[in-house]
Amino acid sequence: MSTRNSTVVGTVLGAATVAMGLIAGAFYIFACGVMPGLARSDDRVYVEVMRDINDAFENPVFFLGFFGALVLTGVSAWQVRGAPYRGWVWAALAAYGLAFMVTVAFNIPLNDSLKGTGDPAALREEFEDPWLAWNVVRAVLATGAVGFLARGLVLYGRIRQATAQHRPRHSSPSGD
Repeated sequence: MSTRNSTVVGTVLGAATVAMGLIAGAFYIFACGVMPGLARSDDRVYVEVMRDINDAFENPVFFLGFFGALVLTGVSAWQVRGAPYRGWVWAALAAYGLAFMVTVAFNIPLNDSLKGTGDPAALREEFEDPWLAWNVVRAVLATGAVGFLARGLVLYGRIRQATAQHRPRHSSPSGD
């Protein structure tokens, strides 16, 4: 692999790791802070704030990370398909693919259910516990994906360093 190609591979793998860390962090902060804080609210406030949060998350910056983590990890998995550390990157893709599916299949429909009219207590009752449970699942999966990508990045760095150390050094015409 050429130095240029190796740099592209490392850049994509590093970007995937950063994007995944951001998304795992978003899921984590909901599990540890946002939802426990909202749990202290009355039903009307709970539903109102969750609606506002859901609306606020529908923005290009969040979508860039949410979809970017998947795309960058997928591209990285393809790029490293022959590398000895490929299993770590593919494991990250599988873990985040599952987290992505959980989000699409469970969390988003639950978010959409809060858009309806009705008794806030009933809306909350149908939403809170399942949303929390699925959020923990996706937080664990995304956090695992960060760990897998980080391991792949470390191994990539070791291989790149070892390759650089064994590369013949070329001297300049002046003998430097």
